[in-house]
Parts: sequence; structure tokens; C-alpha cells
Amino acid sequence: MNEEIGIRPATSADVAALVGLVRGYWDFEGIDGFDPVQVEALLRELLDAPVHGRIWLATVSGRPAAYLLGVYIFSLEFRGMTAEIDEFYVLPAHRGLGLGTRLLATAEEAFRAAGCRYLALRIGRDNGAARGFYQRHGFRERNGFDIIDKTL
Repeated sequence: MNEEIGIRPATSADVAALVGLVRGYWDFEGIDGFDPVQVEALLRELLDAPVHGRIWLATVSGRPAAYLLGVYIFSLEFRGMTAEIDEFYVLPAHRGLGLGTRLLATAEEAFRAAGCRYLALRIGRDNGAARGFYQRHGFRERNGFDIIDKTL
């Protein structure tokens, strides 16, 4: 089967599709509190203020199939702008087509062009498939560090 794959920056016209993809990601990761109205508002906020980050959408035969949402962070430790992959999801039916690799390469190129010197992400401890994917693309665990957080 020959399916046309597209990778492009998301626009406000993509918000409804992105909300559906976010729901799939949150279900997959077991993230509580999905509220489609709030998610839509937050996606619009990010798309309207690209200084905070970017969203890319992958399509297969014109239909939304994956997304990558990255945010910008200023870091003294890394000597300037850095980026973090906040969310990255490929619909199960479209895995194995190279969408993840293409989305990641597109995002990395854009982050470099924006002056980012470092790219990080968080990954579930039990998500071995994702860990292997990232390691194949040059990511390494940061020895001596764990993420701790607090809701404000």
C-alpha cells in the first residue's frame, strides 16, 4: 500500500485533529484530567505564540496520524535556548511508517534553526519501545538526574 506521508507545522486549522491526537496520547500514557475544551485552548495559545514552542503534524494520505509538541526553555547550564519535547505521539495504526523519525528530524532541524543547543524529553520508565527509539536517534539518559516536580 502506497500512502502519502506529510510532515508540516501545525496551524489553527489543525486544532480539532490535534485535540483527538492528544486524547490518544494521554490515554496511552495514562495521563488524567483530559478536558477537550482546555486542551483546545492551550493548543491555540501555543500556536498563537510560537515564541513558546512549536507543534508539527504528520499526516498519512491527508489524515492526521501523529504530532510532536516542543517547547523552548532558556538555560544557563546549556548556555542559552534549549528545547523539550513535551508530547510526541503516533497513532498505533500508523507506527512503523517512519513518521516518528521524520517528525523528530523536522523538530530537531527547527530547534537548531531557532538557536537551541540542547534537546530533552521525559519518558515513562516502562516505555521500552520509546526508550529504544530515542536511543537510536542519539538520546542518552542523563546520569545522576531524576525528574522531581510540584504542581503550583
